[in-house]
Amino acid sequence: MVEPVAELNQPLSLQTPEILEKTSSQLVLPAKTALQISKQDIRSTLRSSTLDGVFATIFESATTGVILSSFLLQLGATSVEIGILSAIPMVVNFLQPLGAYIADRTTSRHWYNLGIFGVSRLLWLVLVVAIIWGPGHAEEHQLLEWTLATVIAANVLAAFATSNWFSWMAAVVPHRLRGRYFGFRNSATSLVTLLGVPLMGLFVSTWGADPIFGYGVVVFLGVLAGMISLGCQFFMVDVNPQAYRKDAESDRLSEKKASKQITDFVPSVLKDSNFLMFLFYFSLWTFAVNLSAPFFNIYLLKDLSLDVSLVTIYNSLSSGANLLLLLFWGKLADRWGNRPLLIAVGLVVAVTPLLWLGTGNYPFAVWVWLPLLHLLGGTTLGAIGLCTNNIQMEIALIEQPSTYFAIAAAVSGVAGALGTTVGGFVAELPGMSLGALFALSAAVRLLGLLPLIFVREPRSLSLRAIVPTFRLFNFND
Repeated sequence: MVEPVAELNQPLSLQTPEILEKTSSQLVLPAKTALQISKQDIRSTLRSSTLDGVFATIFESATTGVILSSFLLQLGATSVEIGILSAIPMVVNFLQPLGAYIADRTTSRHWYNLGIFGVSRLLWLVLVVAIIWGPGHAEEHQLLEWTLATVIAANVLAAFATSNWFSWMAAVVPHRLRGRYFGFRNSATSLVTLLGVPLMGLFVSTWGADPIFGYGVVVFLGVLAGMISLGCQFFMVDVNPQAYRKDAESDRLSEKKASKQITDFVPSVLKDSNFLMFLFYFSLWTFAVNLSAPFFNIYLLKDLSLDVSLVTIYNSLSSGANLLLLLFWGKLADRWGNRPLLIAVGLVVAVTPLLWLGTGNYPFAVWVWLPLLHLLGGTTLGAIGLCTNNIQMEIALIEQPSTYFAIAAAVSGVAGALGTTVGGFVAELPGMSLGALFALSAAVRLLGLLPLIFVREPRSLSLRAIVPTFRLFNFND
């Protein structure tokens, strides 16, 4: 669950029950779901989901981001190759509608999630074996090919379960808690990134004369953490997708119409103008962000020749800012809605690439300006990620949420993959530089915000209503 990552701390035993004390003894989801979960089960589920996210973040930190980018540069990968590799996790999201269809035919969100993600994460052990066997037996180009194959296979499998996980969370986390809970969960995972990524970078950079082997050790430990995260899901309330049937008679009808369900659902989605406008925003915004996103670390490692341990410290500053402010963003999203925050914070995210122009390998930039940019990025992108996930839960039809999530992921995934691929090719054009690519990304990001103005979100305030009454509010509300 890249979940981008970033996808984020009071102790779990204190924070989660504190949230739940503001609810009744039994938390009931909207009537359409036909699903009731006791307060104790909700508490156990939220704690376990948070632990799941913590260990999953360790896995993702070892197999994505700056650690993977540094490994690819060690293998001699070009900007185009890194752009293509960065595109793979997004382009395979095109398979999510098929995954959602299969998941909705099952009777357990948990077991479907366990089977798909379990195999997907274990596939990284193939790369670990290739790395250990590699010295003296495989050239760097062959190892790069093994990495490509592993990334493709693991992400193809994961794409079949991502929408299932979102549907599971949408079912077990009540509306009134979503902003605060996911803010807390993301803060916990950010804390892990804050501490874990620098340690991984330091471990790889100080691993004798062979940092490639050091990366293999990091991946092995990441896979181990990934399996522990799946173990935490055994303590979460399972959800039967069939509980979303509108009535008992629909069960019989669904057997006759199962073969038509995908083709019948597409026209209904096409009639949902609000969802289509969100898709337009989400795809354009994802394309714009990914024009430059994979190349900030490449700029630091390659153009500025900074050590990977320093770059991981920068990334940890982003996670630290994310950690400190996600609870704030979550409460603000619960009070105002997700759409106003996406617009306001999105404007800051749009112009951020311009602030990278003029940076270089000189003391003020290395020790002041670049750290400040990463703090800003962690603050703003954390809000964007939180609100983007939550607004999808708000506008998706409750009867088939996984299909909505899958379609959104598929469209944005293709757009994001196109963005990283185009960014890689643009960076390699004669006379172009990564600085010029950053400026282009900023311009497209501003354009990408325009469709969001026309998206409607239930329970969301308008910017016109928020601005005149803006005030700091009590965090104990």
